[in-house]
Amino acid sequence: MDTVKITKATLEDLSKLQFIGRQTFSETFGDVNTEENMIKYLDESFSTEKLTSELKNELSSFYLAEIDEKVIGYLKLNTGIAQTEIQENDALEIERIYVAKEFHGKKIGQELYNQALLTAKEMHAAFIWLGVWEKNFRAVHFYSKNGFVQFDTHIFRLGNDEQTDLMMKKVLN
Repeated sequence: MDTVKITKATLEDLSKLQFIGRQTFSETFGDVNTEENMIKYLDESFSTEKLTSELKNELSSFYLAEIDEKVIGYLKLNTGIAQTEIQENDALEIERIYVAKEFHGKKIGQELYNQALLTAKEMHAAFIWLGVWEKNFRAVHFYSKNGFVQFDTHIFRLGNDEQTDLMMKKVLN
């Protein structure tokens, strides 16, 4: 397989981010949610306005994974008050790691996670945390394998459906 290139996304990458975000979320959750809830979530979460605002936020960052100039996955990180819940200054939130289905099992998610670790070290984070749907067994296994442990749960709303996310964290040295 060709080398994976991880780059920080900018406003110029907005359309790439919209495309990979919609694609990977649909591939991951489309079969287990209603079409109506999926459309609502995708339209809201990947709108031009929302992604533009997130890309401009200095406390959030997106990274794109590419092979041969094709975007195959992405990572979203949050610090400080951009975090969706904890909002501690010495914490880094992984809000999203998604990889195109055809690249599952090829260590792309691990490369994106390694970028999150590098960012955490650069900011001297005490810990990394995230929320992952309790029924996304592949992702729960991935994070557990990388040293994350569950510390709580929270509700994630997908349209009108309330789903339970496991909140997991990894304390850093």
